[in-house]
This record gives sequence, structure tokens and C-alpha cells, in this order.
Amino acid sequence: MLRISKLTDYGTVLLAHLAANQPQVCSAADVASATGIALPTVSKLLKSLARAGLVTSTRGANGGYELARSPKAISAADVIDALEGPVSITECSSSESLCEHESVCSVGGAWQRINVAIRHALDDVTLSDLIRTNSPVPNFRFAGMSINVEDKN
Repeated sequence: MLRISKLTDYGTVLLAHLAANQPQVCSAADVASATGIALPTVSKLLKSLARAGLVTSTRGANGGYELARSPKAISAADVIDALEGPVSITECSSSESLCEHESVCSVGGAWQRINVAIRHALDDVTLSDLIRTNSPVPNFRFAGMSINVEDKN
């Protein structure tokens, strides 16, 4: 199963909070309180997001964190890259592939094309898209069958 980690999910929640509170600078404690995520986790994630250039930090009494750029300029791929590293669904789709079978593999090229398609899809979804509360429920096709992704709330 392809799945982002809980920390990446939390990182997205933190970024959404910062986006909703622009241009205000938010302390890690404020973000933790508002999101319900533990302060040590929030601090760790904000530092990682700052290292990746997605947020900026300001020291001092009025310091805190804010988005480094517009929510429309931060993609889902940026968030995943910052917290998990580049998307690689197979060993051979990694830029640092160490697969010993790559030279004789008949399916590696297909997996690499799939990886590129996933990357493009993640690049096309912005933080603004992720936080839009009234987004339409997506409709997908899998093996020729229509699949509806429904909100269970």
C-alpha cells in the first residue's frame, strides 16, 4: 500500500494551520495547541519544514513560524520531499537505485513511468488545494471501473 507517514500527515496539518493564520507568525506552542499535536512533534516537524524551505522561523519574544511562500506555491510533493524524501515506489525509481536486477528487469521502466505520474500528480496539488474545505470529492477510474472516493463523515 502506498501511504504517507503519520508525521507527513501531521506536517500537512501544521502547514494548513500556518496558511490559515497568514501573515501572523505562530509559535510552536500555539500551533501545537491549535492542532492538538504534541509540542515535541510540532517542534520536530517545524524544524524539518524550515530546513526544507517551506517555513521560516523568527527568534525572540515575538518569534515563531510562518510559511516561506504562498500556499499556492507549496505542492504536496514539496511536503512529502521535506518530510519523507523523494517519492520512489520501487527501488529502481529512486535516483540512488541499488537494485541488483535493474539491468535485466522487464518491469522497471513501467514502475519508473508510474513513479513519474505520481510525482506529477503530487506536484499539481498545492497546499491551497489541500486546505480547501469544500473541495469536490474526486472520481477515479481503476481498471476501467469508476471509483468514488466518499467522505465517511
